[in-house]
Amino acid sequence: MTIENEIGLYLRARVPLLVLVTVEEQRALDVLERVRTARDASGDLVSWDIAGEFRSAAKRAMPQAPVPEKALEKIAEMVKAAPKRRDLYVLKDFHEFWSKSPVVRRKLRNLAHDLVYTGSSLVVTTPVRDVPRELNDDAVVLDLPLPDAEALRAELDRMITSTSGVRSELTPQGMSRLAQAALGLTSTQARRAFAKAIVRDQVLDEKDIGAVLAEKKAVIRASQALEFTAPEETPDDIGGLDALKRWLTLRERAFGDEAAAYGLPAPKGLALIGIPGTGKSLTAKMISGMWRLPLLRLDVGAVFGSLVGESEERIRQALNLAETVAPCVLWVDELEKSLAAGGSSDSGTSQRVLGTLLTWMQEKTKPVFVVATANDVSTLPPEMLRRGRFDEVFFLDLPTEAERREILTVHLRKRRRDPARFDVVRLARLSDGCVGAELEQVVVDAMYRAFAEERDITTDDIAEAIGRLVPLSRSQREAIENLRVWLSEGRAQSASFAEAGRAAEAQVRLELA
Repeated sequence: MTIENEIGLYLRARVPLLVLVTVEEQRALDVLERVRTARDASGDLVSWDIAGEFRSAAKRAMPQAPVPEKALEKIAEMVKAAPKRRDLYVLKDFHEFWSKSPVVRRKLRNLAHDLVYTGSSLVVTTPVRDVPRELNDDAVVLDLPLPDAEALRAELDRMITSTSGVRSELTPQGMSRLAQAALGLTSTQARRAFAKAIVRDQVLDEKDIGAVLAEKKAVIRASQALEFTAPEETPDDIGGLDALKRWLTLRERAFGDEAAAYGLPAPKGLALIGIPGTGKSLTAKMISGMWRLPLLRLDVGAVFGSLVGESEERIRQALNLAETVAPCVLWVDELEKSLAAGGSSDSGTSQRVLGTLLTWMQEKTKPVFVVATANDVSTLPPEMLRRGRFDEVFFLDLPTEAERREILTVHLRKRRRDPARFDVVRLARLSDGCVGAELEQVVVDAMYRAFAEERDITTDDIAEAIGRLVPLSRSQREAIENLRVWLSEGRAQSASFAEAGRAAEAQVRLELA
């Protein structure tokens, strides 16, 4: 159901007070004007704000009302004079008044009660969802969703038509991709991004898609809770994790129309649990690159604000933004630390944020693939990892010898060295107990030494670096053993081994540790 249909349904149900949550004030007025016209073209859309006072879409003469209390009184008089008229009265900026004035709250509530028996309704546009408790029983709160791809394409076409001298070198598919690149932006932000692309050289081409994406990155970054990342990593950038890679490959096409026609739902997400440094964060980036989907990183710690209700509002806005950009990958890094960011004495804010996140993960219908990573599974609530919120829970253990060979090969190749020149088999044996991050670091440390001596790196340099390293598997042996016990109990699937050999392999490695 579109937002216009939903508003129209509430108006037909004689709901006297709607609260429309949005920062797009003009777009909200446009939506309400279409609703009003579809409902009754003879009605009027009347708006009021503290600066401009009353404005009538039908150009009727309006009374003076310099303060909100007077505005509510005048609306009551206009409705009483014509109770059967189907007018929409839009109050702007009213969140500033009802939070400070009990008189405004009382008058607004009285007016809402009187409007039940008339054809008119009140709409309050506000950028925040903080409705006074006195109005909770009378008001219906609706979120105005961000514009979809169709609306953005129409906006782009209007701008091209209204701007002289613009030449498009994009195909119809390219124009659609340009509009889709702006998903997640408000109408105003999208117009600004399109205008920047147009005035740069008066030509629309493939470069402008990247330019609009860059604008979106900046806007999303300013939201604090989300960070937009372009996918770059591929499966070749990660050594090992064969079982996880096979799982992802089977679902690579699951977000398309073909999968939907086959009857497949979009995948919900993955939980990656394991030892620090085993590639959980890199895997989240790899999924985005493998599936060619945008990657949004959710910083739950940045969600928490100092004002009452601010944290809950931020998490809702972040999740709404992720749904607008969908299909996409939503990466929640170090989940156990993020959920502790609110502290133990935050009056339940962290629990409400967690509840909002859990409910959304369970009920979401948009194709947002959630990748949550965690090092300490013991601190996560049991309901977080249950099926329905995640399709699978994978455990990333210490890499095997074969995986260490792959990881060393990847890092040598990344630093423009031919792996064939190195005894990777020897290095993999020497590095038993090292995680991927440690293997990367020994390669870097060896290169520093060789660079200082003005020569190229050798196998012996890396071997010496391995000998100096105190691996995490030794310094945090107890924590790692606890994680492995958790895996051996069948609570997760190994990211490295097939299901049939997972439990047995985990038990063997536990005994060898």
